[in-house]
Amino acid sequence: MRLLLMSDTHLPRRAKQLPGPLLDELPRADVVFHAGDWVDTATLDLLESRSARLVAVYGNNDGPELRARLPEVAYAELGGLRFAVVHETGAAQGREARCAARYPGTDVLVFGHSHIPWDTTAPGGLRLLNPGSPTDRRRQPHCTYMTATVTDARLTDVRLHRLPPRPAAR
Repeated sequence: MRLLLMSDTHLPRRAKQLPGPLLDELPRADVVFHAGDWVDTATLDLLESRSARLVAVYGNNDGPELRARLPEVAYAELGGLRFAVVHETGAAQGREARCAARYPGTDVLVFGHSHIPWDTTAPGGLRLLNPGSPTDRRRQPHCTYMTATVTDARLTDVRLHRLPPRPAAR
């Protein structure tokens, strides 16, 4: 099962549209995750229409229309793994222990908010993944998203994809 993970798209504030390489991944993904901060409902509509399955939450920058359509935390069992998705997890320091306590029985936590890619495993085995942002790199060298595979109840082939720089505005 192929997974596509993204967060913090912030459209149309940080970019006018999702990057082409990310859109090209949509038909290849069995499940698409979005960890919040959409900003516009058009992006949610697009992903709902083009994803085989969408697991998504709202973020701190998402208004009432998105909050009416999305939960704060989403859960999914995929290929024998239990996933949770949330936008914010708090400070980086102590994140693994805090999230392991907050999401017991979860194998993989997908989160966003910081725009900083993250891939760690808590002592109890919870895998924490932040795909960064495909549209707003903030202090990072690249805009990013992630792909992964679920095989035999294991998360494999976790890959961070760096997007090429957008052309400068004229």
